[in-house]
Amino acid sequence: MTHVTPSANRRRLAIEHHGQRGEFAALWLRERSPDDETLDPRTGQRLVEAAELPLELCIDAADVADNQLQLRFSDGHRTHFDLAALFDDKAIDPSKRLWNATSAPRPVADFAAAIESDAALSDMLESLHRDGFVIVSGVPAHEDGMQPLVDRIGPLRRTNWGGIADVKSVADAYDLTMTQRGLEPHTDNPYRDPIPGYIWLHCLTNAAEGGDSTLADGLMAARLLRECDPDAYACLTQVTPSFRYRDADTDLESEGPLIELDSNGEPVRVRYSNRTERIPALPPEELEAYYAARQAFYQLITGEELTLHLKLDPGQMLIMDNYRLLHGRSAFQLAGGVRHMRQGYVDRDSTASRRRVLRQRLATPKAQGESV
Repeated sequence: MTHVTPSANRRRLAIEHHGQRGEFAALWLRERSPDDETLDPRTGQRLVEAAELPLELCIDAADVADNQLQLRFSDGHRTHFDLAALFDDKAIDPSKRLWNATSAPRPVADFAAAIESDAALSDMLESLHRDGFVIVSGVPAHEDGMQPLVDRIGPLRRTNWGGIADVKSVADAYDLTMTQRGLEPHTDNPYRDPIPGYIWLHCLTNAAEGGDSTLADGLMAARLLRECDPDAYACLTQVTPSFRYRDADTDLESEGPLIELDSNGEPVRVRYSNRTERIPALPPEELEAYYAARQAFYQLITGEELTLHLKLDPGQMLIMDNYRLLHGRSAFQLAGGVRHMRQGYVDRDSTASRRRVLRQRLATPKAQGESV
């Protein structure tokens, strides 16, 4: 059963549809009208200039027939909406699954299958979106082994280190990742704009003693901090440190809070990089609050309650959401053998686009009947 109720001034429309309820502004409905006069039928892009629509626009008539909302506006325009699609547009994506060490998933994918099959690639990308990481097996054991899978999603993000770069201990290391020391939980490259979205870490050899990888779900840490220390949580969403990286040929700097919120006030991104953070000289009382809040967050992301330990085998690759997961490693000794990883970055826009396109394509009856 569907009920539609215009407001007294007809500038809003309340709709109850199959247990869902929403209130929609007349202007919003007008500028989103899914008809050929408003949207180009080929591109889906808007043809009318939304800023020129009258601010006093009203809904003159609203009826429902066959799950279609039929509208007539005060400017004379007529259109209709599919009610299910109208409510889907208001839905918040519920598909991310936060985890701690006890509940941590082990999402896996096969390299060859993801290369050959759209369905397998879709499963891999859905796991990455849901859990924040996925472990890919069967990656060719050469320096550019990840590249064919990147090409299915990509493009590869190039940085001052090139495209796919080595992560191994070297003499005269220009970055602490190139040493044998352990690395605290961190997100990569918060000094870039934009920050790389996904980290691809491919294991060529991992015979060194130590060097285990650690993962912590930063969004889970943010949720726990909000529950146990709301003041600390609020501080980390409001104070904006900068992050900086410098070498002989590079000077990169950006800024942002350690916990970033979306338009609904929910955590959507975490930043943490002890090696590159630069907090401004705020008033002492503000700094004291920030330092205490940062310490509380640090204790969460380094605690065993949230830390997942794993060691990659040769031919395995870990893909991580760099907006969500904090990763680190234990120290390692080369006496037992070599630890050689290759790392690349792929941005969020191409990854999200590929996931959505595959989801839509595979959901069609034609795609379901095909072998992909």
